Order: sequence, then structure tokens, then C-alpha cells
Amino acid sequence: MNIFERMRAGGIIPHTDPQWAEVWEIVNQTIVLSAKLNASGNVEEIRAILSEILGQSIDPSTTVLAPFSTNFGKHTTIGKNVFINHGCSFLDLGGITIEDDVLIGPQVKLVTENHPVDPGNRKSLDLKSIHIEKNVWLGAGAIILPGVTVGENSIVAAGAVVTKDVPSNTIVGGVPARFIKKID
Repeated sequence: MNIFERMRAGGIIPHTDPQWAEVWEIVNQTIVLSAKLNASGNVEEIRAILSEILGQSIDPSTTVLAPFSTNFGKHTTIGKNVFINHGCSFLDLGGITIEDDVLIGPQVKLVTENHPVDPGNRKSLDLKSIHIEKNVWLGAGAIILPGVTVGENSIVAAGAVVTKDVPSNTIVGGVPARFIKKID
């Protein structure tokens, strides 16, 4: 498998991997495109630039407000009728899937990347994907950590740090996030 396939599969990618140069090429392209995206004052232009960053067409029903940042972009998929508010940050080397009808509040962070605990291997990356299912609402400033799935119709309260999967039709909040109540 090439480095991109291994990233999507998850697990540790050694910092000494000779294919990192290919990743850095895309990261550098993303930096340039992100500057253009964040200089734009037009939602349609933002959508077009983000489509280029992600390597997929963003549906016209989806709105992303600048500023927006991603370190890579090619491992994120965004569904239809999604709203992403100002100041969101997606670290997507491990893969991010956002299904239809999702609301993402301002300053939300989706982080698929971690580092091994072992000091001798700490510069390597430990990647796990994030999956945001249909009709989820991520409140302002929420942080979703590697390997988490947020189940359909769920709400993550503002400022929550989500370290574990969120079952469908529930509300979670706090640091770390914990179950608050079921949604009927």
C-alpha cells in the first residue's frame, strides 16, 4: 500500500517513511489554496476552492464560512446540506467523513492525528478516522479526537472534547464528553 492508503487504513505512519515527500507536496498545495479560500468573501468561491483542496465537488447545498483550515484536505468527504461555521479546523490525514445535514459550529476542531507515547517514536503519526453521521450538530468549540464516530441525530455541546464514540440520538458534553440525555 502507498502512504495515502496506509493513512486511510489508520495506525502508525513512521516519521522516517520515504513516501512523506508525496504528502508534503499536497500539504504545500493545500497551504496555497487555503490562503485563497480564506481571502475570499464569497461563499460560492469558498466552495469551489474547498472542492479543489478536497479533490471532490462540494454540493451547492453545503456552506463553509471562512476562515477554514485543513492541513491536507484530500482525506475529507463532505455530504449535502452541511453547514460549517467560521474558524473550523480539520486535521484529516487519518480521514474525515461528514454525512448529510450536519451543522458544525464555529471553532470546531476535527483531529484524526495523534502521536505515539514512546519518546523515541513520537514524531511518527498515529492516525484514526473520524465519522460524523447524518443530522449531527457539533456545538461551538467542540473538539472531536481521533477514532470517534458521532452517531446520527446527536448533539455535541459547545466546548466538549469527544474522546469516545457518541451513540445516535444522544446529547454529550463536557471534558471529556459524557452522556447528558437521549433525544426522543
